[in-house]
Amino acid sequence: MASCGSACGSNCVAKVIEGEGERLKRLSLDEESSVRRCTKCGEEEARKDCNGLCAGCFRAYLYGKFKLAVTSNAMISPTDKVLVAFSGGPSSRVALEFIHEMQSKALISWDASNSQALPVFTVGVVFIEECAISGKPSDQVGQIRSIVSSLSPPSKDLHIVPIENVFPSDLRKLVNSINDATGREDFLRHLRMLSLQKVAFEHGYSKLVLGLSASAMARHVISATVKGQGYSLPADVQYVDTRWKVPVVLPIRDCLEHELVTLCYLESLKNVQVLDNPCTSINGLVSSFIARLREDNPSREHTILRTAGKLKPFNFNKFSSNQYEFVPSRLRPKFQVVENGEPNSPEVLCPICTSPLSATELASRTCARQMKGLNIKEVEAFFLSCCESCHFQILPKEETNISCEGFFELLPKPMVKRSLLRDEIKDYLLDYS
Repeated sequence: MASCGSACGSNCVAKVIEGEGERLKRLSLDEESSVRRCTKCGEEEARKDCNGLCAGCFRAYLYGKFKLAVTSNAMISPTDKVLVAFSGGPSSRVALEFIHEMQSKALISWDASNSQALPVFTVGVVFIEECAISGKPSDQVGQIRSIVSSLSPPSKDLHIVPIENVFPSDLRKLVNSINDATGREDFLRHLRMLSLQKVAFEHGYSKLVLGLSASAMARHVISATVKGQGYSLPADVQYVDTRWKVPVVLPIRDCLEHELVTLCYLESLKNVQVLDNPCTSINGLVSSFIARLREDNPSREHTILRTAGKLKPFNFNKFSSNQYEFVPSRLRPKFQVVENGEPNSPEVLCPICTSPLSATELASRTCARQMKGLNIKEVEAFFLSCCESCHFQILPKEETNISCEGFFELLPKPMVKRSLLRDEIKDYLLDYS
């Protein structure tokens, strides 16, 4: 740049250079301010799909949700033997990772303790292989073994269980005999749950962890409502479910699915890709509906779950008082109030889906049993013990290619044993005569 001469005295070149420097400085500040910082630590750059948080704070945020659910609901105590149901998807992968981290921290504290009075809970992993039902070969087993073996110590016992080993009957024929697509999906889910329970009980586990996220629970709320399961809905959306021999707990119930997927991506947590078949069932339609709601407003899933969570839970949605021995003292009064304030009356459960039966369902079955008299057959007793939803979607109709007796013979024995005979429920059946 040329100067206008020394006689000018305005020092214009210096002023221009100084002005350009100020402009560049302002641009630099603007660029720096355009980088979105983490809303928690204020230091690291916030990442997309992390709720305005950096990667480290985002992980701490999800782990905090998990830890709060575990501690405030007494899900895991130091004496527990915990079995994590692992499908290989992002939700169960994060559940396994958080349970592993919690165990590792407890082990470090135990090593550092002088007294070492409290033990550290142990963890096992179970994967139910369903190739016998789908009829398709899968390489999931090798991937599952690789994921579990890659975890740092302490090591985890891994149970790879083909579903046909749990229930030796012709499961493929049984599932294919159900004509309703929704009924087939739900029945397969019930079989999977029975398999998990059998493995957990036989190997001495005291808690079964399911990696059900808030998104999965929101889908279940809508689909259960559509399928007429409103009465039993409160049983499935709580943190704790003790209607099973091995209580079921949901530690990541408050985490959204897309948050768990994001965490798997950020931390390179390997998970198993499952090919989903085209789904025309009610469950598939509800999944599409929830996905569209999430596009408009990501908080819709939490809203659905919070609304369902206000329903009154059943007595089996909490542990007995002796399970709260290791609960922090500030939380113990909460459980004691619940324990002493409600009668612990037994619930009559459907032998297929374990849904509690409503008073109306109990009344109709009582009337049917009275009409049939003492000559009621075992097959009829089983069918009368099932809920309305299972009658409509799972149990065979007259036009199906399998008889009621044939369907009954193919059922897994644990389902048949749960069938409620009249003598077992006569003491708490309501008299509507």
